[in-house]
Amino acid sequence: MKRVLVVSYSQSGQLSDIVAALVRPLVAAGLRLHHEVLRPQPAFPFPWPFFAFLDVFPESVRLDPRPNQALALDDADGADEADFDLVILAWPVWYLSPAQPVSAFLQSAAAKRLLGGRPVVSVVACRNMWLSAFDTLKTLVAEAGGRLVDHVAFTDESPALATFITTPRWMFTGRRDRFFGLPPAGVNAQQTAGAARFGTALAQALARDEEKHDQPMLGGLCAVKVAPHLILSERAGRRAFQVWSGLIRRCGRAGQRRRIPALVLFLIYLVVLIVTVVPLNLALQRLAAPLLARRIAALTRHYEQPSGAGDARMSAHE
Repeated sequence: MKRVLVVSYSQSGQLSDIVAALVRPLVAAGLRLHHEVLRPQPAFPFPWPFFAFLDVFPESVRLDPRPNQALALDDADGADEADFDLVILAWPVWYLSPAQPVSAFLQSAAAKRLLGGRPVVSVVACRNMWLSAFDTLKTLVAEAGGRLVDHVAFTDESPALATFITTPRWMFTGRRDRFFGLPPAGVNAQQTAGAARFGTALAQALARDEEKHDQPMLGGLCAVKVAPHLILSERAGRRAFQVWSGLIRRCGRAGQRRRIPALVLFLIYLVVLIVTVVPLNLALQRLAAPLLARRIAALTRHYEQPSGAGDARMSAHE
């Protein structure tokens, strides 16, 4: 009987719902499932207090997270960890980086023990920018010895201008419902339910021993949808975040009041970036589209790997 390890972190509960829909077909197929929920110590609050939200920025970008509590497998006497056939890693994005509990896990001895030599399926849920974080995640998985064979991305499909309002409201109040004519925040219910198709495909692939090969098992299922117009903006943002995170860390450690002024300056920069620089960048990309077309196409193909954006198998999983 095949064994599947699920490692996940969901602060708001959105990713928990996606994981539940995805693993349901695996359980129905008779696969043995072990789910490890990452628990940072101390826990991150939700909804976020405003400065707590800003204060996690430097350590998230610099991959210097607060530690997690011990995994249940760590406490299990004689756990047969070597018997896992597949690892599903479900993670959110913080500041264009994997969330701190996920980066803490991937840099731990437990990750090397559990992921070493095993196929890994990445599942991310976020507003819309996951590309830079996925590059980081791939590196961390490889350093832990895992083989990343598939990647699935769930994003908020509402208009970008609406999500500039609905997402912060959700993060700071915990409310994601409709208001003032704006759509609910986050991944919608239809997308969440659609995660089941990936579980069905994985169950079928495991039955055929496909996890033993370095080939994606979720091709043709619309696993990812890359927004080409965001690629260069996100890359520029990532470079800027590296600079700002270094400056803020020089002002003090996480939780220290003395770095609040630097965090305020970063917030002002972030607002100016969103309101002015991002729209200007998009406008310049349109003007330079003929010159950038080849590069953008190549980067789009890069980020669509390994599972792809194709839909050839969708009809079989409707």
